[in-house]
Amino acid sequence: MKDKNLRFNSKTIHGGQQPDKGFGAVMPPIYQTSTYAQATPGGHKGYAYSRSANPTRTALENSLASIENGTYGLAFGSGMAAIDAVLKLLEPGDEVISTNDLYGGSYRLFKQIYENFGITFRFVGMQNVNAIEEYLSAKTKLIWVETPTNPMMNIIDIEAVAELANKHNILLAVDNTFATPYLQQPLDLGADIVMHSATKYLGGHSDVVLGGLVVKDKELADKLYFIQNASGAICGPMDSFLVLRGIKTLHVRMQRHCENGRVIAEYLADHPKIDKVYWPGFKDHPNHAIAKRQMKDFGGMISFVPKGSSYEAAIKMVEKLKIFTLAESLGGVESLAGHPASMTHGSIPKEDREKVGVVDALIRLSVGIEDAADLIADLEQAIGS
Repeated sequence: MKDKNLRFNSKTIHGGQQPDKGFGAVMPPIYQTSTYAQATPGGHKGYAYSRSANPTRTALENSLASIENGTYGLAFGSGMAAIDAVLKLLEPGDEVISTNDLYGGSYRLFKQIYENFGITFRFVGMQNVNAIEEYLSAKTKLIWVETPTNPMMNIIDIEAVAELANKHNILLAVDNTFATPYLQQPLDLGADIVMHSATKYLGGHSDVVLGGLVVKDKELADKLYFIQNASGAICGPMDSFLVLRGIKTLHVRMQRHCENGRVIAEYLADHPKIDKVYWPGFKDHPNHAIAKRQMKDFGGMISFVPKGSSYEAAIKMVEKLKIFTLAESLGGVESLAGHPASMTHGSIPKEDREKVGVVDALIRLSVGIEDAADLIADLEQAIGS
């Protein structure tokens, strides 16, 4: 059966996959090899050296392309390596328009690495797409979008940004890590490139670091494949296998993440000691209507600010948590709590952080798939009644 005839839940298991040709193994084998025998120079079976291609990585890349409704998938050693490959499409003098509320690691790569090579980055609030156009110029070659954003959960209208990018012949890349293709598929909304930190929801078990890109256009794919091979920031076969295995349960895990996320968001919104809760499922969220249109559900990522809380008070609160683990990352089966100002967004200057709402008291939750009542009890004892 062709992938195009499969619904999403089936694609996570079968998309781009076929039984192993050697012995009919249902799961793709882990080809733990660096090189491949050749009958004559250049006479191989499609694989010569594992930096260029590996059968296990190919299986993962095919799966990534399938679940994002793309044509070409590429897997990298991390999400940052995937972003790095996209930026290598650019040249000195080019400009990038980026979401102003984004992952600190992306900001660090943009500002501390690529600005040194003559690329200019402009950070813009994209909740109102009309605000983007005034920053565009003949030098603008890429628009970089996160939605929902990290950690403020802002929603950006992908289709509207895609129309703007297409009008000006600019590449549009969307970081789809928070939503996953279970909730939204940016290529179908007009994006050129989808990026994933597959470390998060795609892997789903906090046991692997990996990144991915998916595109539809062959010319763009060829450029990225060249960069992937030439730069060598690829993932190994074991990591490829782990993410491929994780993808097979993505749909059932995301259902529970969304269910628990709703329960936790509503609990926090009703709590007398919580000042603000950021979650796109609330009807009064600034772009709730857009989220409802372009997403299947609202996810398990939530940020909140306790009333009158200081940096020190927020730190003490997250330290009290017992079921929520205080840790970097997100998207695993276990619930995690983070303090963006000192952890994921510590590389962003305080003044720039606070302009977009990443204040010292902000706490970010990645709601896992445990029993929601246990998660509420944990938050209750940490926050206090």
